[in-house]
Amino acid sequence: MFALERLGFPVWFVPTVQLSWHPGHGPSTRLATTQAAFDGFVDDLAGAPWLSEVGAVFSGYLGAAEQAGAVARLVSAVKARKPAALYLCDPVIGDGGGLFLPEAVAIAVRDQLLPAADIATPNRHELGWLTGSAPRDNAGLVAAARSLGVGEVAVTSAFADTGEIGNLAVAGGVHLASHLLLARAPHGAGDLLAALYLGARLVALSPEAALERAVRAVYGLLKLAEATGADELPLAAGQHLFAAAPERIAVSEIGKG
Repeated sequence: MFALERLGFPVWFVPTVQLSWHPGHGPSTRLATTQAAFDGFVDDLAGAPWLSEVGAVFSGYLGAAEQAGAVARLVSAVKARKPAALYLCDPVIGDGGGLFLPEAVAIAVRDQLLPAADIATPNRHELGWLTGSAPRDNAGLVAAARSLGVGEVAVTSAFADTGEIGNLAVAGGVHLASHLLLARAPHGAGDLLAALYLGARLVALSPEAALERAVRAVYGLLKLAEATGADELPLAAGQHLFAAAPERIAVSEIGKG
């Protein structure tokens, strides 16, 4: 939310769950609303007179599987009022250790949200789970992304050269952006990249240009965290990097549509 607002986009924030800290730090107390209240909150927005002003819907971490239905209703309502609006689904369900949310949540994301998405931003492990595959290289990731049923897919934690980590944009073509793999990167880089990628697409940058801008900014934040010893992404201190990150990231075309 902060990244999109810093880029100049007003945001309607719908809290799915509140946690004491990032779940990557370990278990914490959850503040979760009832499903009835969540449905009411979302349905208020779906019927708002200002709905035609919404340019995109962005969903990420869900607090319960039942929330997916409400999100899907909101996406449908937005698109009914503004067909050109984008829906970016960030399927925040797992990592290299497997699913970190209940399987019911992952199934709801796969079956209810991804079919409505214009853009999806899974990491490579999430992409494998969502497609029932086990990609071992970027060609496998591209094939999995193509099978996802979403027209545009940005895959984080893709494969790259030794000592690097990659990110793929799979749309009409296939583009790879990679950077050095930092030893102690804070959690949340994928969430931030998804927000920055959407911001870039909302100003009509191409998928490959959006990928470059987002990866540059995230890498800049990661380097700032490393330099300061931060165990969280320094969003406030590094907010100037969102739109004009100084790092140069090479983006190469590695496939055609």
